[in-house]
Amino acid sequence: MKIVTVLGARPQFVKAAVVSREISRHSLLDEIIVHTGQHFDKNMSEIFFREMEIPEPAYHLNIHSLSQGAMTGQMLEKVEKVIADVKPGLVLVYGDTNSTLAGALAARKLNIPLAHVEAGLRSYNMRMPEEINRIVTDRISDHLFCPSETAVRNLEREAFHLFGCSILNTGDVMYDAVLFYQEKASLQSTIISKLNNSEFVLCTLHRAENTDDVSKLASIISALNTITETIPVVLPLHPRTRKIMDTNKIKLNFDVIEPVGYFDMLELLKHCKLVMTDSGGLQKEAYFFQKPCVTLRDETEWTELVECGYNKIAGSDAGSILRNFEAMRAKQFSFDVQLYGDGRAGKKIVDAILSLCNSDNS
Repeated sequence: MKIVTVLGARPQFVKAAVVSREISRHSLLDEIIVHTGQHFDKNMSEIFFREMEIPEPAYHLNIHSLSQGAMTGQMLEKVEKVIADVKPGLVLVYGDTNSTLAGALAARKLNIPLAHVEAGLRSYNMRMPEEINRIVTDRISDHLFCPSETAVRNLEREAFHLFGCSILNTGDVMYDAVLFYQEKASLQSTIISKLNNSEFVLCTLHRAENTDDVSKLASIISALNTITETIPVVLPLHPRTRKIMDTNKIKLNFDVIEPVGYFDMLELLKHCKLVMTDSGGLQKEAYFFQKPCVTLRDETEWTELVECGYNKIAGSDAGSILRNFEAMRAKQFSFDVQLYGDGRAGKKIVDAILSLCNSDNS
């Protein structure tokens, strides 16, 4: 069976590497990776693929720096051409980006079986482009690979059992990735030695709903300025966000660092005391490293982390952020609940694909 895997964002390549390693062990499967170009920067260079042991894409579409509609439209057109040329038995997409949606639509319109990794996630915030992407992709997929029981229940509530698709709780491929890469990160990353902080809070701040809203951004920075008086805050900050802060005279009372790669981020997670973030993926990775998390958003896709007490939703209000920070800092945690599988999600996904292959040959 030929498998076309459509990817575009850095986290998707990390997730896909888990599955690609499993695919490479089976002679029945032939994977063709398509890189849409959605993320195309120095962190997606040849070194990235070599160090992360990620297969090089067979197709580079170089589509980036466009509006949501233009980007998705161009991706759909070019991915459709690739699929028509390759004639795969399955198209595989990951997550909730424009690349995910374009790959899914192209497969569906060409009547190629479609599988979605990280299916069933819901924030119930339809203002988020990611929410639209994941809902549409789920609805048109034939095979839904869910990272958690919560994701499975979301699909059951939406009556997906009536749609003729298969639903499987595989566990989370990001957990597989952390288990695989954390030793490599310890050997290759030097970021901790450069910090000179024995204790610190790790913060990331990149989501447009926070960085493009000056009042929200100022409120979050105000809270971080207060927190850093007690414990240092380590904030990898994108130049675009820094420019917004400078333009609006939002003052930081602590030093920021440049954006970091995956290995450095794993080391920061390993050594920090607490995580504060508006990222979806980092909420989970905090849990993988047994660190409490405060989420700088009004909702999360990873609701099971909140339900189990490992994560607090603080929003962007400075008072709420400080209250939730103090509550999580004072709390004792026992990370004894297995929320995202046993670290074999990649194998379970490929086993499911192999069963499709065998059924096609029978």
